[in-house]
Amino acid sequence: MTISAVIDTPVAAPVNTTSNTSNTSSTSNDIGADQDKFMKLLVTQLKNQDPLNPMDNAAMTSQLAQLSTVTGINKVNATLESLRTDQAASQSLIATNLIGKGVLVKGAGVELSTSTDDAGKSTSTSVFGIDLASPAESVTISIQDKSGATVRTMSMKSTDVGTYPITWDGTTDGKTAAPAGAYTFTVKAVSAGKTLTDSTALQLAAVASVSTGSGGVKLNTSLGQFAMSDVKEVL
Repeated sequence: MTISAVIDTPVAAPVNTTSNTSNTSSTSNDIGADQDKFMKLLVTQLKNQDPLNPMDNAAMTSQLAQLSTVTGINKVNATLESLRTDQAASQSLIATNLIGKGVLVKGAGVELSTSTDDAGKSTSTSVFGIDLASPAESVTISIQDKSGATVRTMSMKSTDVGTYPITWDGTTDGKTAAPAGAYTFTVKAVSAGKTLTDSTALQLAAVASVSTGSGGVKLNTSLGQFAMSDVKEVL
């Protein structure tokens, strides 16, 4: 499902593809500098050792082993940093594919919109969702208008764990058409006679652009800015 929306949001800066190379080069230089410092200290120690009590092979081998260990740790850190940079770049590319699409994020808003076809027939539609962390015997969804009055009640039976997109055609419990506009909803999941506290209301947001920075990849949407981890489902 594609969401068309015009949103005044600044265009995100292009991803810097040269940072990985520069970071790797800098890390390699740091490792080389540490090795040079260690070897200079070892040579100085050998030059100034007591001729009557010189360093034995075991002590030298121990120090060389320490150098190898430190060098290995630095190389592992360099590899992990490279993987982190590559993952961030990959996540940015994935996020750009969401531009122009709708995503379900935490929230209790419902936007009912009305459209008219070529024949002059009007139809209303809205999309929202729920996320269940535990199986539920019954789920009740209540949609309220701005005054807090319930205009529509929906129910689901024997629902497993997961995320569920839900559509509402604007029909009220009284079989009339609700006016277009903003609504809210609540979700109540019950199992074994007890209300579950781990059910989450989800609202639809249209992705307009993507931002990258120290805080990671962010989606700029019609409802604000969200992290990739906030997205429960892409529509």
